[in-house]
Amino acid sequence: MNDTLRKILAPLLFIIGILAFWEWIVWYKQLPDFRMASPSDLIPRYVRFWDLFLIKSWETLWRTVAGLGLAVIFGTLIGMVMGFSRFAREGLYPILVGFNAIPKATVVPIVALMFVGQHDFNTVLIAFMISFFPIAVSVSIGLSTLEPEYRDILRSLGASNFTIFWKIALPKTLPEFFGALKVAVTLAFIGTNLMEIVSPHGRGLGDLFDSGRISADYPLMFAVLFALAALGIVLCHAGAGADGMDGLGSALDKRFAYPFWSGLLCHIGALHDDAGLCRSAREHHATGYVFTAGLGGVGWDGVF
Repeated sequence: MNDTLRKILAPLLFIIGILAFWEWIVWYKQLPDFRMASPSDLIPRYVRFWDLFLIKSWETLWRTVAGLGLAVIFGTLIGMVMGFSRFAREGLYPILVGFNAIPKATVVPIVALMFVGQHDFNTVLIAFMISFFPIAVSVSIGLSTLEPEYRDILRSLGASNFTIFWKIALPKTLPEFFGALKVAVTLAFIGTNLMEIVSPHGRGLGDLFDSGRISADYPLMFAVLFALAALGIVLCHAGAGADGMDGLGSALDKRFAYPFWSGLLCHIGALHDDAGLCRSAREHHATGYVFTAGLGGVGWDGVF
């Protein structure tokens, strides 16, 4: 079985197993739908309200994506500032931690009242506020782990701060960034749905969920929860995908950072007349293009 087929079949089998067990529990316990709706109770709701599910899903999706996009932009910028400045990191990190510790369910009503009637704005704002923290922290940690000694070596070899950031620090941060992005996707959906439920005259799947609550249509409420879960899975796997995100980060790390470290070791080996160090670097990183030894070394173009 190839990897692609396994990645498709494995979650499907688990989902089918969970749904079957859920259906059996409801049947065995003879639970009424106002206590626990079974999966078979959800199908009529999807058939009856299919047009509403399509419209509401789109409304939820684009607000979530907009808030997540803002979180990526501002989270990356804040993370870069914290990663390169110890003073900024020590000043901003406690503030970010304190803000993240506030239950977001308590912030949602405040934002809804502050921007009453501006449903699109306050929904995107909450999605942004909830999801930017893991991105900012991951970028900060990734950048701050570049050892000062290495930065000194790079500068002594003629690398500018921009070169160090663009070709070394940034690719080194990508695996942590993509890992945080998968967490931020789910957090953005939580923020969007909270605002849609709380905000007066809300929209999206949260509004549909609230309609089911008001009318005591519990199967509809469960159907909305499943729709939200499906949107989260689709968004997380869109484009690069869950494994693809990690793969992209690793690939870029190998494309930029690994050749750099191999080249740096070769350069140091040349300065110390140690050919074994360069050979070890070649074998360890297996990049195929580290710059060659020579007492004068090779310019930065040889590394990159």
